[in-house]
Parts: sequence; C-alpha cells; structure tokens
Amino acid sequence: MEIANALRTQIASGQVTPGAVLPSEAALSRAHRASRITVRKSLELLRSEGLVAPRQGFGWIAVLNPLRQSLGRFMTIEAQMAERGVVPSRRIISSRTEHAEGKIKEVLGEHDLLVVTRLNLADGLPFARVTVWVRSDLGTIFTLSELEERSFYQLLGERGILGAPLARAVQTTAAVAIDPSDAKLLGVPKGSPALFCERVTYDESGAAILYSVSVYPGHKTEFVIELTSEPESIAPSGMRLVT
Repeated sequence: MEIANALRTQIASGQVTPGAVLPSEAALSRAHRASRITVRKSLELLRSEGLVAPRQGFGWIAVLNPLRQSLGRFMTIEAQMAERGVVPSRRIISSRTEHAEGKIKEVLGEHDLLVVTRLNLADGLPFARVTVWVRSDLGTIFTLSELEERSFYQLLGERGILGAPLARAVQTTAAVAIDPSDAKLLGVPKGSPALFCERVTYDESGAAILYSVSVYPGHKTEFVIELTSEPESIAPSGMRLVT
C-alpha cells in the first residue's frame, strides 16, 4: 500500500505524466526495500484503478488516452487533436537547406530543399518527432516562429503561394524499434516500439509538395482506418499488404 500510495501521489501531482514510463520493478524494489513480489502487487493494485498498465518493450507506464488520427481524412493529426480539445504545439529542433538526393529527389524533384525537424507536443507533452522536406523557394519564406505556430499545410494554404491547393496525401506506416536520439527526445526507452510514418503530400495538379517522416511512440498514438462495405472503400485510402 505504501508503494502504491507513493506512485499514486506522483501521478496525481504530475510528477509522473500520462504516458511516462515508470521505474522498473527492480528499481522500485531497491528504492522501497521491498521484494519484487510486493512491488508487482502494488502495480497490479494501481492497474485495477486504471492508473498504470504494462506495455511490451516499455515496462509499466502511467495510463493515458492515446492520440488518434483517422487516416481517411486529409488533415494533420494536430488538427484532429484540436477537435478533441487537446492543445497541439511544436518546437523546432533544427532547420537547414540541402540539395535533394536519393529518394527525396525521386519524390520532390531536383531542387534545393528546406528541411525542418520539429518536436510535436500534445498539452505540453511530446508525442512525435517530425521532419519535413519542402522546396526551399516555398519553405524559406516562413520564419521559424511561424513554423512553430502552424503546420506547413496551414502556412502554404494561408499564403496561397501554390499554383494549386494541397489536395491529398499518401502515408505509409511501419513498426520500428525507436532509435536512441528519438527515444531521448520523446522520453521513452531506447529500442521500444514506435510507429514510423512516411507521408507525401500532393497538390491538385498531382505535384508532390511535401515529404515528411514522423516517429510516434507506440503506446501514445493510434491510427484509425474505417473500412466499409462500399466499393469506394478500396480507393486510394485503402490498406495494402507489402512483402
């Protein structure tokens, strides 16, 4: 009960934030001078109260409601978060220009590119690392403060600088083990489960305008696809198996 009360207090006070990974059972055992069995009973008590949950690859975490994005809608996850009353924000990690090479060149063409890496937050807590590539003539007209305040979707639409408006995106999502740098940024264990999302956004003319990669801790995010019996459900937003 003492161990459970201590953890309950840390969660209630915000010292342990929703989605945060708790100390390991071994660490809790040492800190409270208790057996692993006693620690496990404490955690199971908090689990029954809906405060903590075990997650493969993480250990025990403070329970949170995962952020959800419907993949059937052409909008950012942040816009969908705002619809649910979650406050999105961004922090610029780095910004640079480079010449398109390799896969980026295949997608966006042979251009000089602005590359912006941001940490995305929900109610002040990090939930994704996002890197966006855009032609430098489109991207460098924005200030860093503007890039922190609004998404590229919003900025490009507001300025009306495209020949045709953004119209659709193709997103590929894969399961990965998170690398050390992203783990540090997002506050999760190295090698823990994550979702790696690659997105190409096109304008109405079919030209690729944005290329982005995003990394989401697996326990903080869910992507939802609604499947219907209508023939249109196998259109571009449908799911495809890959080898």
